[in-house]
Amino acid sequence: MRPPPSRLSDYPLSETFTTRWADNDVYGHINNAAYYGFIDTAVNRYMIARAGIDIHAGPVIALVVETGCRYHAPLSFPQDVVVALKVARIGTSSVTWHAGLFEAPAGPGATAAAEAHFTHVLVARDTRRPEPWPDQMRDALASAMG
Repeated sequence: MRPPPSRLSDYPLSETFTTRWADNDVYGHINNAAYYGFIDTAVNRYMIARAGIDIHAGPVIALVVETGCRYHAPLSFPQDVVVALKVARIGTSSVTWHAGLFEAPAGPGATAAAEAHFTHVLVARDTRRPEPWPDQMRDALASAMG
């Protein structure tokens, strides 16, 4: 038996995205790949703004090593989508995010249309070898723990 969908109140962070006509698939709902695009954008915006990662010239970058998504209800253009995030686990060089996608506007009791996990590993830009989280980044990740 599947657990019930999470609620918006389960997540400390959220951001609203505008869907595009191109996000819909032939079945009239947001294509699975678009969900990952929303999540990837929300996570990377947080990493840039709060964790201080420099995606263009910094000595370290965060690479996605695993994702997964469970769908509960369809979303479709022209709905806006709320992407809610929390950090579920911080390792030495990895972080696992949990994300919920909600139809906007979404109140605290709203249930997720989709739930995903998204794991980053911090690596040296030049060698692609894992690097431990610098204190500033680890602190920013810890502040997003759910």
